[in-house]
Amino acid sequence: MKEKPGYSASKDQLLKRLARIEGQVRGVSRMVEEERYCIDVLTQIGAIQAALDKVALGLLDEHTRHCVVEAEGGEQIAKVDELMGAVGRLVRG
Repeated sequence: MKEKPGYSASKDQLLKRLARIEGQVRGVSRMVEEERYCIDVLTQIGAIQAALDKVALGLLDEHTRHCVVEAEGGEQIAKVDELMGAVGRLVRG
């Protein structure tokens, strides 16, 4: 049986956030099409990056609380390694 992800309880909230981010990205695209001022575009890109970071941190928190803490014995070490790999990929960009 496939394990449920740690974010199952907050899936609807996560999807709403991602939909808002998607709308922000479309807005930036429109800004570029309209040749808006560079600083305004950069400001919106910064807001998108911050929103994505918040989603990523929430997922890391859920994974830690659900998958890492609830893992048993040697599996916990594997889950921590998996978590640290994901953190490393996030901070490298």
